Amino acid sequence: MQTALADFVKDTAAGREAQDILRSCVHCGFCLPACPTYQLLGDELDSPRGRIYLIKQLLEGTAAGPATRLHLDRCLTCRACESACPSGVRYGRLVDIGRELTERQLPRSPAGALRRYLLRKVLPRRARVQLLLGAARSMRWLLPRALRAQLPPVPAATALAWPAARHARRVLLLPGCVQPALAPTIDAAAARVLDRIGISALPATSAGCCGALAHHLGAAADARAQLRRNVDALWGAIEAGAEAIIQTSSACTAMLGDYGRHLAHDARYAERAARLSTRVRDLSAVLSGEGAALRAALRAAPPPRAPFRVAFQAPCSLQHALKADALVADLLRAAGYELTAVSDGQRCCGAAGTYALLQPQLSQRLLRAKVSALEAQAPELIATANIGCLQHLRAATRLPVRHWVELLDARLAGG
Repeated sequence: MQTALADFVKDTAAGREAQDILRSCVHCGFCLPACPTYQLLGDELDSPRGRIYLIKQLLEGTAAGPATRLHLDRCLTCRACESACPSGVRYGRLVDIGRELTERQLPRSPAGALRRYLLRKVLPRRARVQLLLGAARSMRWLLPRALRAQLPPVPAATALAWPAARHARRVLLLPGCVQPALAPTIDAAAARVLDRIGISALPATSAGCCGALAHHLGAAADARAQLRRNVDALWGAIEAGAEAIIQTSSACTAMLGDYGRHLAHDARYAERAARLSTRVRDLSAVLSGEGAALRAALRAAPPPRAPFRVAFQAPCSLQHALKADALVADLLRAAGYELTAVSDGQRCCGAAGTYALLQPQLSQRLLRAKVSALEAQAPELIATANIGCLQHLRAATRLPVRHWVELLDARLAGG
């Protein structure tokens, strides 16, 4: 794709990166059938190719207008188009650049700006999320039925049991922002599974939000500030020899692994951010790499009463960013679970971070289609790998929805 970038951007790092991405696009259209919003709306501007044209216009000097904002806001950033693209176009990075430019050029309405500001200032703060959840639980009977159904139950103490750090091999386990409030059992289950194969998980409670929420809302300065705080918070443990940094939510893992790129032009943080990124590993990759120890632990566990049918929903971040969906599926099968077929498994469930809150109509259409596909083969349970997807799916199905590592933990415990 030929480009002629405007003076205000052509000599910037973002401009040079965007130009390289634009020039790799050959307009082939392979991205169109992979794009959830194009499949729903049938509008070229709601496809990756259409959005690429809009971003190209921005970079060449055309001012952002309402149509630019509308179509970029509708993008889920699921990155299914990247998996489908034969030319390797890094669309996810390009749409981030386009959103940041649009936010800079076209101020939102006071109501729209306030909504996004509150999302950025509340959801990334664990204490604030826990306070709001506690208030919601105390007033649950005053809440609408749909909202009441999404309140997670208070977990049993046994489900929160965290093994002592007794192994020489150690990893850092980051709690994230909303997950400790909504599903604290996930990290505890991960710590127990790791403990059984000879690895101690140390909770990195000094780290905060990974920065993905602010980043995808176009608040680049907020996102980079969160990244720097996490580099500072984790650096001591990295220097002390922690062999990996793990986050059980796949979207957060993908963001953490990208710290080196996000801070590449920060003189103070570039080197440390790049080193931190090399330590980030998805939990499925860690467990798959310890196959012999995991198989031994499974053999030592009581056998299951019967094959348990599970529909696995592979989040977009797991599939298209981390490329680890097959690893999770193999781990579940190795643990004795029977995975049911899920049609159109690469399609987004509609959660997409804050997308379900900001684009509720499109999100609900995607959710209904996803739940229908997951329930089609009569599973007993739905498994996923991302806290946003987990909460989103729970609101639309009567089946239990759990993180996949909780299923491994249950199997190892003889459940």
